[in-house]
Amino acid sequence: MAVYVYSITGSSHPRRLEGLGGVGDPPRELRTVEGGSLTAVVSDAPEPLRPKRRDLAAHHAVQERLMADGVVLPLRFGLTAPDDEAIRAALEERADEYRTRLRALRGCVEYHVKAAQQEESMLRQILQQSEEARRLNEEIRSGADRPDLPLALGELVAREVQVRQNALATRVVETLRPYAREERSSEPTGEDFVNVSFLVDHTDEEGFVAAERGLVDDLGDAFDVRVRGPLPAYSFV
Repeated sequence: MAVYVYSITGSSHPRRLEGLGGVGDPPRELRTVEGGSLTAVVSDAPEPLRPKRRDLAAHHAVQERLMADGVVLPLRFGLTAPDDEAIRAALEERADEYRTRLRALRGCVEYHVKAAQQEESMLRQILQQSEEARRLNEEIRSGADRPDLPLALGELVAREVQVRQNALATRVVETLRPYAREERSSEPTGEDFVNVSFLVDHTDEEGFVAAERGLVDDLGDAFDVRVRGPLPAYSFV
């Protein structure tokens, strides 16, 4: 039977798992697999394994309990191995890598930041600040008989949006970077112009949150800044 893997810890971690159940219906019993100086928290994997709400909640509850007692490598939902021996072999073969990451994550949590700007606000800003955009827009509104004008305006606006969003993303990251040990950027989706995770030491959390709130105030109501955290440091494992 396949084995579901929740986290990796050092052997000295207390791993208080009493009262917790794993993924599956009924919940699978949690147990551990030892490999040298490392331990994996696991359970039998249900078949099929799907991201149902109760399973996601069970996965997260295990991570929260382990993180409350010490540093862990929290694995993302859905990671399985063929059997205990495969897990034990991985713990032994990659021991140096796992121990290095455990040291890097000690005392840290993850904050995930996404942000978007209202399209209307961005377009208004471009028309106010770009003389060429204003000229093209005025020609179109005046009824000028030039079919190339809408295409030219659209291309100019697209370039301006990209430049401005890149600058905004840089501003967000540079504002929060001083309070983070590490950062991981992902490609923004939808209307977002930034999608980045920060690894934040507990001693810097207050400064990080204050900087984020200050950034939100500075950007204003036309921006939607979404911050999730503190979270298990999934992006840094």
